[in-house]
Amino acid sequence: QVQLVESGGGLVQAGGSLRLSCAASGRTFSGYAMGWFRQAPGKEREFVAAISWSGGNTYYADSVKGRFTISRDNAKNTVYLQMNSLKPEDTAVYYCAATLTTAQTMGVRPPNYWGQGTQVTVSS
Repeated sequence: QVQLVESGGGLVQAGGSLRLSCAASGRTFSGYAMGWFRQAPGKEREFVAAISWSGGNTYYADSVKGRFTISRDNAKNTVYLQMNSLKPEDTAVYYCAATLTTAQTMGVRPPNYWGQGTQVTVSS
């Protein structure tokens, strides 16, 4: 079992930045590819970004490429999502996820574990 706890969400103006953190506990963190998803009101949950267990490979949804950066610190059992140039359409609940498969497939195969989510609201 892996427990995931997100933090860092909040209210920010358009063009601003936020950094989300996801602290993992339980089984060996470094054995998992990690990712971020989001769900806006009335919409399906969607893939945002993923990172391989080593941190050497990252993947992004087209909607966030060039604005968001995913990273991880295996010594701290934590994965981050740096979000810059935020837009009102980025408003959503952001979820951290862990998978035993690969980061590359995280957008198409359901992760093994989910966090409880953190709200990000971007005002115009």
